[in-house]
Amino acid sequence: MLGGAPDQATSMALGAGPVIGKTSGNVALLVPLTGTLAPVGQVLVNAAKLAFPNNASGPSLDIRDTGGTPQGATAAAQAAIAAGDGIILGPLTSAEAHAVSPLALQAGVNMLPFTNDSTVAAAGVWPLGITPTQQVQRVLQAAADAGRTQLAALLPDSDFGHLLGQAITAEANSLSEPTPQITFYEADFNSVNRAVDQLSDFADRGQGIESEIKAAQDLGTPAGRERARQLQHQQIPPPAFNALFIGATNGDTLAELANFLPYYDVTAPQVQFLGPTLWSTIAPQMATQSVLRGALFAAPDPASATAFDSRYAAAYGAPPPAIADIGFDAAAIARLAAANGGYTSTVLTAPAGFTGTDGLVVLQPGGGVQRGLAVFQIAPGAPVITSPAPTQLNTPES
Repeated sequence: MLGGAPDQATSMALGAGPVIGKTSGNVALLVPLTGTLAPVGQVLVNAAKLAFPNNASGPSLDIRDTGGTPQGATAAAQAAIAAGDGIILGPLTSAEAHAVSPLALQAGVNMLPFTNDSTVAAAGVWPLGITPTQQVQRVLQAAADAGRTQLAALLPDSDFGHLLGQAITAEANSLSEPTPQITFYEADFNSVNRAVDQLSDFADRGQGIESEIKAAQDLGTPAGRERARQLQHQQIPPPAFNALFIGATNGDTLAELANFLPYYDVTAPQVQFLGPTLWSTIAPQMATQSVLRGALFAAPDPASATAFDSRYAAAYGAPPPAIADIGFDAAAIARLAAANGGYTSTVLTAPAGFTGTDGLVVLQPGGGVQRGLAVFQIAPGAPVITSPAPTQLNTPES
């Protein structure tokens, strides 16, 4: 247990795989304390300190500034390794983590970077940010459990969008479902419009009815006009998919989609909308669009962070930003590991995992990270949980 009682070590079943890492030493915290990312770095320091009370026995935090650059992170990691630190928490960004990981692995020091870039993962390197794969797996599984197995995706033409696309395709394959149709859009009105039109196949779906309407009108008779009127009220066949993952996280883009989707007859209940974890930050805004109500996304259950949120607010006079959760959990995992045999992969990959502020986290021998996310539904006021976060994760690493 991490979030509620970071000072109490719990018993841990040991993990499998080759033993990597050190059994002792202080805990290096690599964060940007200068540069544009300095405010984020300070939040991470604040959070980590809550897991390392001043009067506690055991290892201490060795806080080092990366400046938010790969070069700065490399220098900070080299200094921490030279100082004999036993584990590295951070750095913050993907570029920094890619720069530091070879140094850490060569020195036999395990790492818990804060990035959500899963390409950083390796034996001894566990990225703790919520990755596109983690959020996609959870919400697609929930959709499949409800019989929504014909999948499509509407994603931004960006690094994030393409990572989502890869995760969606991989998860569909693991569920033995048809390869999803994925359409990318650029961040402008016309591109979003074209993307929805293309994805919905609206022209072909409605072509038969439109042809019948025209033929009825061309008769030029009262019966023909009546037939045309009836056909105009006939429902267009649903699209070829019954679940649509929408990768948009910008409120303006989602508002545009809330107009385009009904226009192209892509709506509930024929289609279940799905989305990324970032929807948790804009869920109330999304709920003002009736077409988006009922959409699902996977995210940590905020109830898991209640105790941490209160401690952070009491210590620093303001609620913690979201990134603080990862900083605290990384530090608490390090302290717990230190009390249970050290920072080795054997200890860190305990099958039961760790229960932190963002729920259950299981570190796998090859660097993969599993997370116990809840599934939420967009609803007026605030999203509601439709599938609680799991209390255990037993899926083996692929």
